[in-house]
Amino acid sequence: MLITGYTVLMVFLSRVPTVHPKKPLFIGILANTLLSTVPGLSGAGPDPQGSLLVPILDAELIWQGKISSSDATPNTPTGCPTPASITRAVIDLTGIPCLFINAGLVHEPTIPVLDMKGQAGTDPRLSPAVPDACRLYENGRRIGTLLSAYDLLVIGECVPGGTTTAHSVLKFLGYDAKVSGASVQSRNPIKEEIFSSVYRRCGKITEGSLTVVRETGDPMMAVAAGLLEGFQGPAFLAGGTQMLAVAAVVKALGRQVPEVVTTVYVRDDPHASCDKTARDIGVPITYVDPDFGNIAHSGLKRYCIGEVKEGMGCGGAMMLGSLMGFTPDEITGSIVSFVTGYSP
Repeated sequence: MLITGYTVLMVFLSRVPTVHPKKPLFIGILANTLLSTVPGLSGAGPDPQGSLLVPILDAELIWQGKISSSDATPNTPTGCPTPASITRAVIDLTGIPCLFINAGLVHEPTIPVLDMKGQAGTDPRLSPAVPDACRLYENGRRIGTLLSAYDLLVIGECVPGGTTTAHSVLKFLGYDAKVSGASVQSRNPIKEEIFSSVYRRCGKITEGSLTVVRETGDPMMAVAAGLLEGFQGPAFLAGGTQMLAVAAVVKALGRQVPEVVTTVYVRDDPHASCDKTARDIGVPITYVDPDFGNIAHSGLKRYCIGEVKEGMGCGGAMMLGSLMGFTPDEITGSIVSFVTGYSP
């Protein structure tokens, strides 16, 4: 699954894979962790309980171009468009098919999904977070095998609170990592407190990386790792430090380390260690720079000050648009056109 042979061709992509997909597939893995309901932890949704609905609303936006089950807008309170808006705009431009996987949600999805019959991740301070991690991994592997008719997978995710589970998984796997998040302000202290509580509950974990996912991860991680095991072609994990945690799980399983693609806004997060963590794991990582600071849209400019940064595979979607032959101007033009349909 490692794609080699890179040449720096433009600023838009930090590394350009020498792959020219003719039949790619975008996958969005949807899941919850009850950690997102901890006050002050997650920046997703209008409030802690509302964070549990975010994966469903994001999937609606990408699937049908609008949110239909809520009066929510695809913007943060400050007017910053959600990453799902970016992913939808690229899919509009390219016509790339997308598949959503329900790895474990609290609420019933409102769009067609491939249902893994998983449960939402529980609070790992109190009990194992993903008791059926091994089953989800195995089912993910089988799905990956079935999807091998495609010549490239770009795997995104939406798991509010997922950077906190990623933080704990990376720490349990031995990495001195700092994770990113959707907020401008760092929430690492509370993430560290949660890791310490989990460590007090289960101590050092020596049974393997799927046990780490079971004890302190989230359902998305198990499914994504399984997909990578089963898929027979090149694949990218589209996301920031959350997907680095998945890559670390895959490496600990003794499998080939997958590639990761994310935005420069995650790389440049002063509260995170994305580039260092990628090097520590040995992950080839591509950064996408859509240059939102020079776009005439006040909401998109907020990505440049560290709001949102990444999510729902938006970095991977933009990279995929480039691999399909669209120019950076065409890609950002489609994004601006879509988001100005509902925001200033």
